[in-house]
Amino acid sequence: MYVRVSTSNQVHQQTIDQQLDRLRAHLQAQDLTLTDQNIYRDDGFSGARLNRPGLDHLRDAIRERSIDRVVLTAPDRLARNYVHQMLLLEEFEEHGCQVEFLDRPMSQDPHDQLLLQIRGAVAEYERTLITERMRRGRQAKLRAGVLLPWTRAPYGYRLHPDRPRDPGGVVLEPGEAAVVAEIFALYLEPQVSLLQLARTLAERHIPSPGGKSVWAVATLHGILTNPAYTGQVYTGRVRYRPPRIRRSATHPIGRPHESRIPVPRAEWIAVATVPAIVATEQFDLVQSKLAKNRCFSQRNNTAHPYLLRALVSCGYCRYACIGRTAVRSPYSYYMCSSKLKWAMLGREPCHARFAPAGQLDDLVWRDLCEVLTHPAELTRALERAHGGQWLPQELQARRENLRQGRVSLGQQIDRLTEAYLHDVIALPEYERRRRDLEQRDQALAEQERQLSAQADRHEELAGTAIAIENFCARVRAGLDNASFEQKRQLVELLIDRVIVTDTAVEIHYVIPTDRSSEHVRFCHLRTDYLDGPVGTHRAGQFLGREHARADVEALLELGRLVADEALRDNATDRLAPRPQRGVDFAAAGHGPTHLQDGPTVAAFDVLEARAGCKRPPLPRPLTLAQTLSI
Repeated sequence: MYVRVSTSNQVHQQTIDQQLDRLRAHLQAQDLTLTDQNIYRDDGFSGARLNRPGLDHLRDAIRERSIDRVVLTAPDRLARNYVHQMLLLEEFEEHGCQVEFLDRPMSQDPHDQLLLQIRGAVAEYERTLITERMRRGRQAKLRAGVLLPWTRAPYGYRLHPDRPRDPGGVVLEPGEAAVVAEIFALYLEPQVSLLQLARTLAERHIPSPGGKSVWAVATLHGILTNPAYTGQVYTGRVRYRPPRIRRSATHPIGRPHESRIPVPRAEWIAVATVPAIVATEQFDLVQSKLAKNRCFSQRNNTAHPYLLRALVSCGYCRYACIGRTAVRSPYSYYMCSSKLKWAMLGREPCHARFAPAGQLDDLVWRDLCEVLTHPAELTRALERAHGGQWLPQELQARRENLRQGRVSLGQQIDRLTEAYLHDVIALPEYERRRRDLEQRDQALAEQERQLSAQADRHEELAGTAIAIENFCARVRAGLDNASFEQKRQLVELLIDRVIVTDTAVEIHYVIPTDRSSEHVRFCHLRTDYLDGPVGTHRAGQFLGREHARADVEALLELGRLVADEALRDNATDRLAPRPQRGVDFAAAGHGPTHLQDGPTVAAFDVLEARAGCKRPPLPRPLTLAQTLSI
């Protein structure tokens, strides 16, 4: 059974239990009972999206062929989008699962199929109509000043318990309001940044809005940019769009957040007035300072060239590494960014060493040139990831064996029928033997179908391998005389992440397999976040087709550990610890502790040789787009 409701209101009103009661009564009439393990439910998930945990578990179970029938109350419980409904129904049918709707049992009759399609289109139209009416009604109330845009009051305010959306019920929380006023005053002091402000609040033991002992920089930025503290509530200050890049290259996928896009102030809608905490002049000064400090952000610091900028991660705490060059010194390093965030994170220092930027850049560039010079290694990695090299003669032999097996079973069925017609065997014995032979024939037919699918996949992978070799041949000619800008462009395209753990360097390569994907970075494809069924891509021109079936089981994620023996000779003399401005080289050990931080640095001695490949486990199967990741 699969049940779903769209809003938390419906969850509280127990409407999902009403669906369960109807479905249980329907099954009891057929003398069937189901355990809780066979009930898949989504509480508070919209039917317009396929990213639902209960539906994902149901689809996984159907793909494993552990379910042969799914019962729902109505088609709109499965999906509100007609296209989504058709994709799910086709997917269930391919894996031998029958779908039954309680409101009207559907069959393969053309009239029933037409009715199902009409109902799906009507459900999609109904949802769009309801959404638009609710949006217009909410907008009218906001313009009239009778509805607050908040689902939760900003820090420093309290809502009326009986009228939480009434602007007249907003009052100040004296303790929090004092903290907000202090935050604005502290930030206006000279040489104070958001990070320093977070450290100051932590040192004063002022809890954050979430009750934590440390303040996040994003929380402080949200407070300092909220015009409600001047006494005027606005709505429509931001709009949201789907995210375009990954949140992290090393962390699990998780649940993606939409990106906030600021809206010009002239388009804001004034809703109501509330008690003010700061003056308008003070708020404007804070906005000016924020805009000025934005220019000095680390992401805008391009004074020193780093070939692997924004591509290096710490192997211990998995945080990104930033480039840092010592003052009045030629030495540059990649430093774990958590070393600067230890006060904000409220954790012990990270003991990861600084990676010398020059040597790491040279090492990665040489290995990249080696990979492009010998593309046969990429082809072997592709074959290993899909179960080893596939031989055409082996394919033909297995196909012939299956064909002969099915022919032999057909002959046995014919002889068995002749024996029954001549009264050699009785009817019960004939039915039993024929049933066994037909089951064996179905098993061989299924093996033959899987073999054909593997053959088609092999042809696709062969074409992918040819495309990879052609790409390497085109790029190889300019490797020797490439400028820094050209190297940087190639590194951004072909390297997804470089993970440094003391003396080991792990490089994750991504090789374009289509000309259209040679102009976009792998992290911009976002196939792991796209809102659609598994195997359906919506990355536009980079994926080639709008609805591609999941013929490839997983996106290739192989790690390549590389090293440079030449670094052993002079690493100790050249990379001795040297004092840097603002960095203490004196204290503390260097044990591998997670999410730690601190102002200590040790020399990055050597990149030790560790040859070989590995394939880390994936959190869930992804799909090969137009990029091979090794």
